[in-house]
Amino acid sequence: MKKILLIAFSLLILTNAKAQDAQNTIKINPLSALLGIGSVFYERKLNENSSLQLGAAYTGLKLDDVKFSGFSITPEYRYYFNERAISGVYAAPYLRYQNFNVKDGTDEGTYSSIGGGVLIGRQWAWSSGFVLDLFFGPSYNSGDFKVKNGSEPDIKGGIDGMGIRTGIALGFGF
Repeated sequence: MKKILLIAFSLLILTNAKAQDAQNTIKINPLSALLGIGSVFYERKLNENSSLQLGAAYTGLKLDDVKFSGFSITPEYRYYFNERAISGVYAAPYLRYQNFNVKDGTDEGTYSSIGGGVLIGRQWAWSSGFVLDLFFGPSYNSGDFKVKNGSEPDIKGGIDGMGIRTGIALGFGF
């Protein structure tokens, strides 16, 4: 995760492009890093009102005796209300695919899910190149757990069903 931060901020310093005129952004979520999750987002402006964003995340998270390791992919369409795509208030429907290995003592299995939701967010893109993105919204996940070794765990609570996706992303535009 430290390498991702170093690369992202090095590119921020080296870029000459102004984020307000940028066609692309690269961002990371610093809050997810506190939870042991590395996530990066790439956003590409399509026109004055819209963009596409692709997020990818990897985790090696351990909660008590349970270890999760795996990845997620999140494609997202963003509609900017102010006709200044990549800077302003937006609505964003998204999908998410997740695949994790789960280990709890001698019990082990895989969990994969598909889900989605809608975000409302505000992204600021300053002339320095710096980008700040704040977002939140409802989400839904439906997944399947396959036992490799041990007994079937009760993992429905907190992973499957309705939830909230919220976050902050920092990066640069180019």
